[in-house]
Amino acid sequence: MTALLQVEGLTVDIAVPAGTLHAVRDVSFSVEKGKTLCLVGESGCGKSMTALAMMGLLPKAARRNARRLEFAGIDLAGAGRKVVNDLRGAHMSMIFQEPMTALNPSYTIGNQMMEVYRRHKGATAAEARERAVFLLGKVGIASAGDRLGQYPHQLSGGLRQRVMIAMALMCGPALIVADEPTTALDVTIQAQILLLLKDLQREFGMALVLITHDLGVVARIADRVAVMYAGAVVEHAPTVELFAAPQHPYTRALMECIPVPGRTLPGERLGSIPGNIPALIGTVTGCAFRDRCALADASCAAEPPRHLAGDHGWACVRGAV
Repeated sequence: MTALLQVEGLTVDIAVPAGTLHAVRDVSFSVEKGKTLCLVGESGCGKSMTALAMMGLLPKAARRNARRLEFAGIDLAGAGRKVVNDLRGAHMSMIFQEPMTALNPSYTIGNQMMEVYRRHKGATAAEARERAVFLLGKVGIASAGDRLGQYPHQLSGGLRQRVMIAMALMCGPALIVADEPTTALDVTIQAQILLLLKDLQREFGMALVLITHDLGVVARIADRVAVMYAGAVVEHAPTVELFAAPQHPYTRALMECIPVPGRTLPGERLGSIPGNIPALIGTVTGCAFRDRCALADASCAAEPPRHLAGDHGWACVRGAV
């Protein structure tokens, strides 16, 4: 099947007073229609910056380059502003991490939802309102018509997140990028939002790129996983295969940090990863994880080779475990 989104050799560099910050380093992945790819890793690993680069929403100081960046056969890297603006919202949408800051506090929910539909579909206000009410109902918001007249601060965190999902669906996009959409929610609402995303994806046939640091979320929703560390993809595989046989030390370390039902005893100490993500300013050499890796040796100072076993790839000086 032809991939809906293809990313090859994506880099994002940001000029900072100390030099150049290499926020995203040679990232490659693809997503097929109706499938879910999870970008997973600690905070600061470049996941959100990768998503913003795909959507053309990088800050002015950032510079994006890619060998290939295509959506539905359209070259996003070489496309002009008008082409990208026409795609964004209509065919590819983003659910941002914190809805309270993503939603404009000065406008009602209805104004913000209807704007994108009228802009891309040329619809009347009545048609846009009807679409907004329909989608608010789809995401489980009762009295949807009344909610359109409310402002973001009048809604709970869970309701605001549902509004963001409904807004992303307004034009029926083929791709949704969800940047940690459950981070600010309690665990019960998190489960509801994830189930909602999966159900909507199945109903509308969308591709989904889900950004998270929660491997529990990955196990429930992803078809494929790309593990990111220090701005680079260090391992990628189908979800079942990744959890059955993680190959990169960073992936294994992440898995040791989460409890396993039936195996982790109550009160048992979970694993942790010592140290911090390295600063990516200036020249980055060797394996970026080596200072935190229990298996590291002198060979890790060299650029790690890329291994590929079927559909499972990883970058490490060590082969398969």
